[in-house]
Amino acid sequence: MTKAHKATNQEQFLLRRKMAVEGLGESQWEDLIHDLNHHPCVDFAERKPNGTLHVTYDGTHWTVDELLELIKAYGGRLKSGWWARRKLAWYRFTDDNVRANAKHEPFCCSKIPPMKK
Repeated sequence: MTKAHKATNQEQFLLRRKMAVEGLGESQWEDLIHDLNHHPCVDFAERKPNGTLHVTYDGTHWTVDELLELIKAYGGRLKSGWWARRKLAWYRFTDDNVRANAKHEPFCCSKIPPMKK
């Protein structure tokens, strides 16, 4: 069954992130998930077994760096390692790409492209 998205989020710009988080206690996890689910840019957040955080957010208004700041505010951190750094770099790249695509104004291919201002 498909989950209904929040009305404030644009479905085509939703980004799903999976992060291995460590350093959080049970109550900190609950508070983090509660705050994420009540954040206007976050569509859905949940904790999976073995400390994995699954978050879906609107990439036009929020970034993975803001998510990391929120995790650090609760005392957590991402698991270190080559793969975690590689995934984080990819997440940052796709965040920038989504924001650029959201700002792009398409034009008809039979017309002259708009001039840069």
